[in-house]
Amino acid sequence: MIVKDELLSKLRRYFDLNLYEVKLWAALLSRGVSTAGELSDIADVPRSRSYDVLESLEKKGFVVMKLGKPIKYIAIPPTEVVDRVKKNMHANALEKVKRLDSIKTSPLLVELESLHTNGISLVDPSELSGCLRGRNNIYNHLDLLIKDAKSSINIMTTDKGFMRKVEGLRANLEIAKKKGVKIKISAPLTKENKKIADSLKSVAEVKHNDKIKSRFITVDSNDLVFMMLNDTEVHPSYDLGVWVKTPYFASAMDQMFNHAWGLK
Repeated sequence: MIVKDELLSKLRRYFDLNLYEVKLWAALLSRGVSTAGELSDIADVPRSRSYDVLESLEKKGFVVMKLGKPIKYIAIPPTEVVDRVKKNMHANALEKVKRLDSIKTSPLLVELESLHTNGISLVDPSELSGCLRGRNNIYNHLDLLIKDAKSSINIMTTDKGFMRKVEGLRANLEIAKKKGVKIKISAPLTKENKKIADSLKSVAEVKHNDKIKSRFITVDSNDLVFMMLNDTEVHPSYDLGVWVKTPYFASAMDQMFNHAWGLK
């Protein structure tokens, strides 16, 4: 049996299996029922490993061991395997989330916070900067800054960026608003995002801006995140942001923001 490397790679990625597991599983699917020895030969997996790998597949719900001798294995229908894997992944994810939630009220978090506080106090404020690679990482950092905001958040973005930010950051923007933080968003307003802008009236001041094309956020005139690339020309995975903690530069960007805010 010859299985393309591309297929094996996809199976590993989608089903979270190692190389020997996908080889033996694919081999068994092609046979329906087979012994470990036969599958070892077909899949080019060492016989010394085939039994423990098949045992692993059995525990994960991919195969069933047939009664009798010699020991044979039966392939589970792929549709059923997908359902089983999805169920197991969901259960594992819930368990991990539960474990992480328990840390929030444990002495471990206190110890970690103490380590961070002591460590960050030794860092010169001028060194607090970083490169944020990928849109997911950019938004995670924006979320962190918004959570800590005390007085102001100014956002200048594109029409599509406006919709993304409302979707990804709205929950924490609402919390910031309740704390008394003044939130302003400057972006091109279109038919596509006008309803979203209207729904945000209780959270932020939103103003149309198509004069200045830029993507940046300032928080408390202290933290600045600016995006280096045009979001219409870059894949989200390759988007690039720069974060700096600098009252001097952040205040200058706030002045630019307020100038754009006053334009008609």
